[in-house]
Formats: sequence, structure tokens, C-alpha cells
Amino acid sequence: MNKIVANADEALRGLEDNMTLMLGGFGLCGIPENSIAAMARMGVKGLTCISNNAGVDDFGLGLLLKTRQIKKMISSYVGENDEFERQMLSGELDVELIPQGTLAERCRAGGAGIPAFFTPAGYGTEVAEGKETREFEGKMYVMEKWLRPDFAIVKAWKGDSLGNLVYKHTARNFNPVMAMAGKITVAEVEELVEPGELDPNTIHTPGIFVQRIFQGTNYEKRIEQRTVRKA
Repeated sequence: MNKIVANADEALRGLEDNMTLMLGGFGLCGIPENSIAAMARMGVKGLTCISNNAGVDDFGLGLLLKTRQIKKMISSYVGENDEFERQMLSGELDVELIPQGTLAERCRAGGAGIPAFFTPAGYGTEVAEGKETREFEGKMYVMEKWLRPDFAIVKAWKGDSLGNLVYKHTARNFNPVMAMAGKITVAEVEELVEPGELDPNTIHTPGIFVQRIFQGTNYEKRIEQRTVRKA
């Protein structure tokens, strides 16, 4: 089955106001740059975005925050975005902060069909408020529920027309677990290849999880905080 679409605009057909999205990436590494730019052009609003972080003020999800297209962020680390901070403190933006490992597992659980699991992370803190807790072998755990978005939008290094994906280095991050969880998974890739060109032993996301794939363009691959050694 050929899953190739022409561009991000075609890949996001059916995306509507008030939907829930997962977006891969860690900082600005491995984020679906083309898809985020397309959403900014589309003007969809009221979005709930599940992402490890919220980009920076003028890039990544920061673009959608700037245009008030996001109503809720479900994230782990949000410290690089001044606009995010302003909207959160003013009450304009609903925010759910989740321990990073718990966020990854909630995404993975959504893809694996596991509706809930227990973790020790967050027990005894605000993270556990209103949630079921249970003791296992003398240790307390918090029940967390899966995350299952309308769209999962990921970015890979290479992919084929069947939707098989390979991520490169740190860009692997949240992309594989999010790709599994979407009702519709969109993958943008740096290079599209023919079926059979990818070594089966190196495929990170099997094509069964991907519904639409396209070759992206003009990737900036920005770095949040560039630090270099003094000469």
C-alpha cells in the first residue's frame, strides 16, 4: 500500500479544531517542522498538544502558541518558551506537566493498547492528586492512563512508501512511541526511498503504524541553546 502524500497540507487533511495531537521531538531535535508550519497556515484552533516540550518562541510549537492555536499542552519540559510561560501564568493556556518517563510510557501504552499502568513517579506530589494509588511489594505507585491522540505527527530520517521509518540519533526520542499511538499517524521524512531499500533490522517504526508519509523540505534543525568551548 502506497502511503505517500504530496506535502504536509495533504497529510493533515481531516485535522480540525479541538483535536488532540501528539508531536514528536526532544527540544527542537526531531520535530515535525513542515507539519507544524502547515498547521499554522491552516489556522486550526483549540488544539490539545502532547509533546515533550513546547518549542521556543519563534519555532516549533512556539509558532502555534504565538497564534493562540493551542488551548492545552501536555508536556514534560517547557522551560525554553517565554510565550508559553506568559500564557500559563495568565491562565490563557491549560497545562498538564508530566514526569518525562511517565509521559513516554503513557504514549507507549496508547500504542500498545494498555489503558492504564502503575508507576512510582510522582507519588506523594501534586502529580498524584486525584489519581488511584496502590501498594506493590511495600512501595506505593500511581495509576496513569494511556494517551491516544486523533493525530500523531512524527519526523524521521528515512521512510518508504509503506510507512516504515528510521530515525537518526537523538531524533529518535519520542517519535517511535508517538507513532504507535495515533488514530492517524503522519510521518514527514528527510528522504523517501523505495520498499526494500531500508534494512529490516534497522527499522524503528513498522509501516503498520503509519497512515500518511511525505518528504519534507527546508529543515532548519535549530538548536535551543548552542554552547561551544572557548578558543
